[in-house]
Amino acid sequence: MTDAPSQNTLVAPRNEGAGLRVALLEDEPLFRDMLADVLASEGIEVLTRDAQVEPFLYAVDRAPPDVAIVDLRLERDGDVEAGLAAVRALHARHPAVRLLVLSGVHGPGLEARCLAAGASAYLCKLEVGRDALLQVVRALARGEQQLPPSFGELRQAHAAERARAHPLPHLTPRELEVLRHVALGMDNLKISAHLGITERTVKAHIGALYAKLGVENRAEMALRGAELGLQRGGTQ
Repeated sequence: MTDAPSQNTLVAPRNEGAGLRVALLEDEPLFRDMLADVLASEGIEVLTRDAQVEPFLYAVDRAPPDVAIVDLRLERDGDVEAGLAAVRALHARHPAVRLLVLSGVHGPGLEARCLAAGASAYLCKLEVGRDALLQVVRALARGEQQLPPSFGELRQAHAAERARAHPLPHLTPRELEVLRHVALGMDNLKISAHLGITERTVKAHIGALYAKLGVENRAEMALRGAELGLQRGGTQ
């Protein structure tokens, strides 16, 4: 007969990073290696760590991660356009991969540009700490949207203008449900599971929403749903 464990027996805590896969696009070797070490120490698998866009995209094509962490300034003294182009390309090729922009670059409207390009979150590498970074990575992997506070202010400032420019078209009850789940940051697979419909049906509703809302990407669709109050379960 096996003895029951005593009350003093220590049980190893479950590692929240277990099974989570991440890809890194960062041109600074030291920071890239340190970031990979931090993730690995939490049981998060780093599938690839690259400094250039093309090898990074090729690696992601072969083994898509749950979360991709992308820097914006990929060349010394360069601008942010290369990083934004990488975000757009990755989002177009792998819309289910959650994108975290982790950069030391600041600028008016930069966060909004990142999110419009397809990013799910933006963090400043000069301000974020280890625990906060890991929290955001795990939240993104769970399908949550991580909007920075400053972007929330920007969204409020432009909400009325966007609503006037693109008034709410007639949406079916099912399209409203799908839009609400998009606003909550869910991908098509999670939406299909929550609504009990096939992923193909979800894609059809997403296509209809693109046409009716006049948005160009999923991030804009999520913002439109948030502006309508769908994150709280109803329209405003």
